[in-house]
Amino acid sequence: MSRYAPLHLPPSRLDKLLARGIADHTASSIEKSLKVTTWLADEKILLSAAALFWLSSRRRTGRSTKRCADQILMNAVISSALPHVIKLLVARERPDRTVVHGIRHGVPRSGNAWDSFPSGHALHLGALAAAGSRMVSPSSRNGIWLSAGALATTRVFLMAHYLTDVLGGLAIGVFVDHIVRRLGRSTLPEELAQSPNDDGERQPNAQRQGQD
Repeated sequence: MSRYAPLHLPPSRLDKLLARGIADHTASSIEKSLKVTTWLADEKILLSAAALFWLSSRRRTGRSTKRCADQILMNAVISSALPHVIKLLVARERPDRTVVHGIRHGVPRSGNAWDSFPSGHALHLGALAAAGSRMVSPSSRNGIWLSAGALATTRVFLMAHYLTDVLGGLAIGVFVDHIVRRLGRSTLPEELAQSPNDDGERQPNAQRQGQD
């Protein structure tokens, strides 16, 4: 949140090249449409959606659904706070300050100038996509990740972040989900953590023996 943060992280050559290319070819109409799209990944929107899903899951009997809802909500809470902590430690100037000069062609002025790394939007999306992809069939997981990646990439085209800000945010979000998932497993009884069925419970031994 300050240029005086302990660590200064300069953008890569690819970051600069991509940012300059966007600045040279963007237009007000493009930037306006992207601003509407990126709103879907706003911290408040994702946190509210996670909270609503958690509340709705309390009416269901399946333990696995409730556990996933718990993890999604925890991911949303942590991923909302974590970017602010990281930005206290890491300073990187946003591309809309370093690349855009003079006529902005609709490029908005985003947040604090030195809050480029990581992209908070991407971090939220990475954490929630990682948790949400476990609740759908394998064939639907690619769709979740493609949607999350597309939303996160809007931050690059709005020049609020460099490409590595977005990639770093997604990676940190996945790591957040990994930690939350491991902590959740450690609090479960061993038999539930090892072999849950659809409702999160193992079948009684007698029932399983009768099926053998």
